[in-house]
Amino acid sequence: MRTLHRLTLAALLACSTLPLLAEDAPSGEPEVTIRQEGDKTIQEYRVNGFLYAIKVTPKGGKPYFLVRADGEAHWMRSDKPDMLIPQWEIFSW
Repeated sequence: MRTLHRLTLAALLACSTLPLLAEDAPSGEPEVTIRQEGDKTIQEYRVNGFLYAIKVTPKGGKPYFLVRADGEAHWMRSDKPDMLIPQWEIFSW
């Protein structure tokens, strides 16, 4: 009987930490940072701290996106709604 009480207590303690773990889980929503640079509004889109897209809105102009062309700091301007497929290098040898 004593073992049953210990197992029940251990199970309750383990279940009580689940809400804390769920709060720390990364969200799928991007973090958006908006800043003004001259006559442009710049919105930076990040997921888990990784900058993957920049939206530039010139004053009185048409907005456009800069998206990563590769995993490095090379950016490609995207004016059209074409589907861009990320071509990041995962493994190399």
